[in-house]
Amino acid sequence: MSIIPQQTFFVWDEIENLGDLERLRLVIEYMPDEELMQTLEKQRGKGRDDYPVRAMWNSILAGVVYQHPSIESLRRELSRNGQLRLMCGFYETPVPPAWVYTRFLKKLFVNEEIIEKMFNQLVREISKILPDYGKDLAIDSKAIESLAKHENKNKKPDGRRDTEADWGRKEYRGQRQDGTMWEKIVKWFGYKLHLIVDSNYELPVAYCVTTASQSDVKQAHKLIEKLNKEHREIIQRCETLQADKAYDDTKLITELWDTYKIKPVIDIRNMWKDSEETRQLEGKENIVYDYKGEVYCYCLKTGKKRQMPSGGFERDRNTIRKLCPAKQYGIECKCMEECKAKNGIRIPIKTDRRIFTPIDRSSYKWGRYYKKRTAVERVNSRLDESFGFEKHYIRGKKKMEIKCGIALCIMLAMALGRIKEKQAGEMRSLIKPVQRKEKSAAA
Repeated sequence: MSIIPQQTFFVWDEIENLGDLERLRLVIEYMPDEELMQTLEKQRGKGRDDYPVRAMWNSILAGVVYQHPSIESLRRELSRNGQLRLMCGFYETPVPPAWVYTRFLKKLFVNEEIIEKMFNQLVREISKILPDYGKDLAIDSKAIESLAKHENKNKKPDGRRDTEADWGRKEYRGQRQDGTMWEKIVKWFGYKLHLIVDSNYELPVAYCVTTASQSDVKQAHKLIEKLNKEHREIIQRCETLQADKAYDDTKLITELWDTYKIKPVIDIRNMWKDSEETRQLEGKENIVYDYKGEVYCYCLKTGKKRQMPSGGFERDRNTIRKLCPAKQYGIECKCMEECKAKNGIRIPIKTDRRIFTPIDRSSYKWGRYYKKRTAVERVNSRLDESFGFEKHYIRGKKKMEIKCGIALCIMLAMALGRIKEKQAGEMRSLIKPVQRKEKSAAA
C-alpha cells in the first residue's frame, strides 16, 4: 500500500524563513492598496509632490516589516539602506523628514475604513485560493498597552496625550500537580485587540480594537455577526470555534450552534456552588454528571462509579450519546440486566447548554480541537515580536486601530503572495487533496 501525503499550500514558517527584503516585496506586490493610493493622491490634489504618496506608504509598510518601533527608527534605516529606499520608491528623493510622516499618518487616520476594506479584500482572496480557510476558527483578545501609563486628567485631545485608553484586567487560575491552586492577575492601561483567526493556517479572519475594559464575550458576539455580514462564505464553511474560559457564555455557545451551526469548543468554568461535585441526570436514577461534562453511572448493587464513554453527537436529535462502560471495556457489572443504561443513553444538549455541547467535552475529539486554540496565541505572539507591538510609541485609539489594521493586512498580504507564488506551477490543483490509499501494482 502506498500513501499519498496531504499537501498544504501555506504554512507560516515559510514566511518566517524569508529575509526582510523578500517579505517586503511580497507585501508591496500583493497588498490591495490601489483605492487607498488614489484617495490619498486625490486628497493631495495639485499640491507639492516632493515625497510621492506611493513611496511614503511603502515606507510605512517597511517600518512594520522591519519591526521599527518609531518613525525616527525607520528614517535612520532608510538613510543607511539604499536598497530599501529604492524598493520603497525614493529614487532621487531624500529621506522624508519627521513632519512629513506626521502629516501622512494623519491622512491615514482619516481613511481608516479603506484599510479595513483592504483587510476584507485580502480575506476574500485567500478564501478563494484556500477552500478550507475558515473551517476551524479560534478567538481571543490581546492586551496592548498604551505608551501613556495612566489616565490623564486633561481630557481635551491634542494629538499627543491618550484620552481614550482605560484599565484592563485579566485573571488566570489553575491547579498545580500537587493539588494546590494558583492565581495570576494581569493589569494594563491601554487597549484590546479582539481577533478571530483560522486555527489551521494561523491567519487572521476578523478583528476589532477596543479599550482595555471591554468584555471579551460581548465583542465575540459582535465579531461573529460582523464576520457573517462581510464573509458569509467563511461562516458557512466554519465547523468549530475554539476559545478559552473567558468566552464561556451560555448565550454565545447557544448562538454559535443554533444560528450558525458552528460547534463551540470553549473551555468551561466551574459555576457550581457549595462544592457540588456531581448532579443527577434527570430521569436517570444511577446516572450523574459533573460541570466538565463527564457522565458517570453507578452500579445499582455495588455502588461502583464508572465513567461512561462518548458515543458521538446525533445532529438530527441534538443529543449526545453515552455508552455503557461495561459493554465497551468488557468490565463485569453485577446489575447489567436491570440497568436501564446498558444500551447507552441520550442526553439532550438543552439539559445544560454550557456543559453539553455538540462535541462532547469528555471526548478525545474535543481535546484535539481545543489544542487548535493555541493558533490565536501564536498570531498574537507574532504581532508582538514581528510587527512591533512589544515596543511601540502609540497613544490613542485611532492610532492603535490603524497600527493593528496595517499589521494584519501585512500578515495576510505576505501569506497571499506566498500562496500564489508557491502555486505558480500547480494551478490545476488549488484544492487541498485528501489523504488516500492506492493499491500497489502487485495488488
